[in-house]
Amino acid sequence: MSNRLIPLEPPFSADVARILAKFPQQDGYLLSLFRTFANSPRFLAKAVPNLLDKDSPLDLRSREIVILRTTANRGCEYEWGVHVAIFGEAAKLTKEQVHATVVDNPTCWTSSELRLIQAVDQLCKQAVLHDNVQEQFITDWDTKEQLEILALVGNYTTISLVANVAGLPSEPFATRFPLKGSG
Repeated sequence: MSNRLIPLEPPFSADVARILAKFPQQDGYLLSLFRTFANSPRFLAKAVPNLLDKDSPLDLRSREIVILRTTANRGCEYEWGVHVAIFGEAAKLTKEQVHATVVDNPTCWTSSELRLIQAVDQLCKQAVLHDNVQEQFITDWDTKEQLEILALVGNYTTISLVANVAGLPSEPFATRFPLKGSG
């Protein structure tokens, strides 16, 4: 038995299969990431709560900007690419904006989206918001939205760590990171 963090393959134990049944699937296919979480039923069930539900206090576009910027900051092409492919169009992100979640381009965002990106960057790099960014954060977002943003940054940092440490290759349908300097 290996201690390497890898995606598990079926058949799964009854406990793992029960939990995995709650995860999104496409024609019975489970993402490698979810199968990697399955190395620990506890982690699978508790450590990464599903924040992608319709009850989120954030609109889809804001949520995806947070997720894409967090995963880009963490160098996690796997999760970034899955989110671009699945949610990018629904979130009404242009190709230029998707690119700008990895390679800075302030000209393609609204001022409030730029402030959100700045907040995510500070949270990813320093786990704190500096006074001027904190002021804008509490002006732009109510307390429920603030907590959701913090939870997304935290959860997608964890997801990025798992995907990166496991060395998960991109899913066949996923978008790849843009090359630095391309536009």
